[in-house]
Amino acid sequence: MSAASESLRMIRESAAGIAPRTGDFRRIRALRFTEPGFDKGVWRQMCEMGWPGLLVSEAHGGSGLGVQEFCALTEELGASLLPEPLIPAAFAAMLLPGDHLESVLSGERIVLPAWQEKPHSIDVTGSCVLSGGRLSGRKMFVSMGIGADAFLVTVPGGLALAERNAPGVHVVSTGAQDGGNFATVTFDNAPAEAVAGDAGEALEVAALATSAYLLGAMDRVFGITLEYLKTREQFGRKIGTFQALQHRSADLKIQLALTAATVNAAARTMDESKDARVRKAAVSRAKARASDAASIVTRGCIQLHGGIGYTDAADPGLFLRKMMVLAPMYGSAALHRARYQATAPDLDED
Repeated sequence: MSAASESLRMIRESAAGIAPRTGDFRRIRALRFTEPGFDKGVWRQMCEMGWPGLLVSEAHGGSGLGVQEFCALTEELGASLLPEPLIPAAFAAMLLPGDHLESVLSGERIVLPAWQEKPHSIDVTGSCVLSGGRLSGRKMFVSMGIGADAFLVTVPGGLALAERNAPGVHVVSTGAQDGGNFATVTFDNAPAEAVAGDAGEALEVAALATSAYLLGAMDRVFGITLEYLKTREQFGRKIGTFQALQHRSADLKIQLALTAATVNAAARTMDESKDARVRKAAVSRAKARASDAASIVTRGCIQLHGGIGYTDAADPGLFLRKMMVLAPMYGSAALHRARYQATAPDLDED
């Protein structure tokens, strides 16, 4: 086994203690529609495992691993529908200066990125302005933002770090379809610290990691559905023996295989390519594929369960609701298809 393969195997195994693929969903159900929507005790365990700092250099207290390892981890977390905000927190950790990282990587503080100002966007520019140590403007769709201790805000030419409880910071939480939440954060001449950096690269990583999370969710709900087909009887036969259902299952399996290949290829490209355009194209290809396939697979699995699949008590419904939240996050499939067409080098006209 190569060193890279061994690293990926160890990352996947490390997830089993917190997010086992065979675990039930009682914890997930209990956290839905609560605030902050995740368990801060579990978050500290994740920090002890070093997950938020996976992409942070060793010199700054992180693990210094690559995008392939991070995506392998988020794929495992998607299989268990983990609600803790690892992807946005890792996004912020990639950009925070060293003197702010220790408390974040230890789990003492949660800093989340606030970059979005309109739906279905992957554009980090915006209208928030930092001037004289004061921040003004508004950011939307901050995932699990009600649980943040501070926000890392994109501003023209850099970033700003604003405390959640600082004067002039107003947070309004809106429930999401999966039971989590999004925050709209308004900064009204709020005190903030300027932070050097560009969020563009971290945003690309977050979009790809979300694709991997969707892949893990798709794989798990498909496995749950196959087990159901093997045990559910109708007309005196296991319904998995019906040829029509076998054909539909095969179609879903193809969606899974194509998504896995695309996400894994994109992660390798992010680790190996220095060409920003190639990297963006790879991310967009993976995100478009994962968003579309997640919709097809989760809806297909619910249909294979029959009427019970549409009830809230049935586990496949949890995956459908998670897909509905994550598929448009960090850019919808339509946005990424358009961006792929604009950035993929092999589509250039001579």
